[in-house]
Amino acid sequence: MKKRSKRSRMVRAMMAIMIGGTAFQTSGCDPNVRSTVLTGLESTATTLTTALIQAYFLTLQGSSTSTL
Repeated sequence: MKKRSKRSRMVRAMMAIMIGGTAFQTSGCDPNVRSTVLTGLESTATTLTTALIQAYFLTLQGSSTSTL
């Protein structure tokens, strides 16, 4: 099993805190505000994931078309 770096563990912990904290922070909010915040987070997460996947496949395509 590969050991994670300290930075990787810290990033994962911060992401968990940020995502988990959002549920606690919005629990007492106005329903319209909560809906807007959660919709924005969902949109951001979806866009980021899509961009990372597209970048990965573009990298794979670029390496397969290189000439010698």
